[in-house]
Amino acid sequence: MKNKLHRSSKNKMIAGVCGGIAEYFGWDPTVVRLVYALVSCLSAAFPGVLVYLIFTIVVPLDTKSDSSDLSDEDVDNLDSANI
Repeated sequence: MKNKLHRSSKNKMIAGVCGGIAEYFGWDPTVVRLVYALVSCLSAAFPGVLVYLIFTIVVPLDTKSDSSDLSDEDVDNLDSANI
């Protein structure tokens, strides 16, 4: 089953829209951002901003948190380091 489209919580600059698209297709987020900026500038910017705002509202945020990648041992090590 293919991944669902979501706004990225890891590759996030503004709202995570371009990062989420990049993760969905397996592309580099920087390339997606550059293509978005280029297309947005060539289309008088307003349609690009409007599409970004619509995606920000419609596409859900990634529910996985960054700490979910840590094992229990890693969490214990972080807790003991903060004591």
